[in-house]
Amino acid sequence: MRHGGQILVDQLKLQGVSRVFSVPGESFLAVLDGLHGSGIRNIVCRQEGGAAMMAEADGKMNAADMNAGGGRGLPGICFVTRGPGATNASAGVHVARQDSTPMILFIGQIDRGHRDREAFQEVDYRAMFSPLAKWVAEIDSTARIPEYLSRAFHIATSGRPGPVVLSLPEDMLTSLADVPDIAAPAPVPASVSTAELAAITEALDRAERPLVIAGGTAWNATAAADLARFAAAWGLPVAVPFRRQGHIDNRDAHYAGDLGIGMNPRLGARLQAADCILVLGARIGDSLTRGYELMDPAAPGKTIVHVYPDASELGRVYRPDLGIVAPAADMVAALAAAPAPEGAPARWADWTTAARLDYERWQQPKETPGAVKMEAVVGWLSANLPEDAILTNGAGNYAAFLHRYFRFKQHGTQLAPTSGSMGYGFPAAVAAGIRFPGRAVVCMAGDGCFQMTLNEMSTAVQHGSAPIVVVANNGQYGTIRMHQERHYPERVSGTMLANPDFAALARAYGGHGEVVERGEDFPEAFARARASGTLAVIELRMDPEALSAGASLTEIRAEKRP
Repeated sequence: MRHGGQILVDQLKLQGVSRVFSVPGESFLAVLDGLHGSGIRNIVCRQEGGAAMMAEADGKMNAADMNAGGGRGLPGICFVTRGPGATNASAGVHVARQDSTPMILFIGQIDRGHRDREAFQEVDYRAMFSPLAKWVAEIDSTARIPEYLSRAFHIATSGRPGPVVLSLPEDMLTSLADVPDIAAPAPVPASVSTAELAAITEALDRAERPLVIAGGTAWNATAAADLARFAAAWGLPVAVPFRRQGHIDNRDAHYAGDLGIGMNPRLGARLQAADCILVLGARIGDSLTRGYELMDPAAPGKTIVHVYPDASELGRVYRPDLGIVAPAADMVAALAAAPAPEGAPARWADWTTAARLDYERWQQPKETPGAVKMEAVVGWLSANLPEDAILTNGAGNYAAFLHRYFRFKQHGTQLAPTSGSMGYGFPAAVAAGIRFPGRAVVCMAGDGCFQMTLNEMSTAVQHGSAPIVVVANNGQYGTIRMHQERHYPERVSGTMLANPDFAALARAYGGHGEVVERGEDFPEAFARARASGTLAVIELRMDPEALSAGASLTEIRAEKRP
């Protein structure tokens, strides 16, 4: 006989879980008891939003390491308490949904006998999370915990990966049951047929201006290498969606850049001009098509070949001429192994070379105002960080510099929310530092973005995570200010920030902190931060005039408007 909390933890162990992220609550004390001595590491966080974002980042890293969980990529695991705990965690669930990240959120719940009375912190989680999660359920029977967990892991990791939410009534967890565990499933074999492969190669062979778009979460280092081999054999240009830049070595001659917010206009024009796009594992959405402007869903004007692991996504917005339900990693492996048409690289050489030249021109720094220039900082990091360094970010104009000027060299080195969630970068960096203690982890953050989750500095110090946070402090919500100036120039409202001394705050948490006011001082400051061996914050004092990677504040105000 075991109590429900012990049954649940034993099931997590069978699934291969080695760490969970949590904020404790009395509603799941039995789970905390089960974790005691289990060998599963409990990363105790400071706020449920940060905990859920760490779990989401862990799910991304599991998906990148397909050896975790028998080759299927384990979900990130998060435990929070009822009511306010669950509502705080919803931000991380939203990231997991839009980023297609495997994740399971466990929520402590009120006793079963108190439901429907609006008891203390009572919430109907099925109603609350159904638009955000792939599956939401409440476990009423202690004896059915293994069944529910087996299903939750399957749903979170199969098809289009995503978040699952399980509600755990407190009395269900404390009840005893004698029930067998359910073992983790065997790995699913590759699922690409000869006919599917032939259909794709024939569509590409007919194209004059083909473009490969490689994205999605269920990708790994082997898939990245296969993609490079496939692109080289065929001579094809490869683009990636928003914040999937680690899917191919950016130094590769076939890499053409990212189709996302703030994309290279020439790459956007190339997407429009392409007569055939091969989409591997990515959703075709608004950020990839610049708000659906570059491709009209009603009349795309090109052949669309869409490979995706979930049939419900094919044709959801853009009807593919050829839609194939298959994991992108399996398909790209098959494409890399298949022979290319005779003379293939030469057929598209001019098209592919031009795409690469457009990318390299886009990487030439556009100088911004001020003594500290983000383009120079990011350029230095790109040239000097180890190739396996992990870069994280949340949302804000500061991130556009990273997207434009940093070259990602290895798969799994970019952790960023395709959902555009502020506050994500730092929890993701803490999770990466815990998982990979020997690797360099750098969080790029804005002053507004960092302040949403900087309380997790305490979590980092407690659990030995040592990310370096580079904070671009311009005293404002820069992205919103940019849009404000475009629509309502010189009418500043609600976008200015009164900021703390970020470096001093880092030191107060027990980390390393310093301020950089001249760009030439950054390399030595970074070296000191890395040598500290602990959490470190480098605050960049930015000129507010340097509002974005593409235009200064003055230039934005001067833009012609209809």
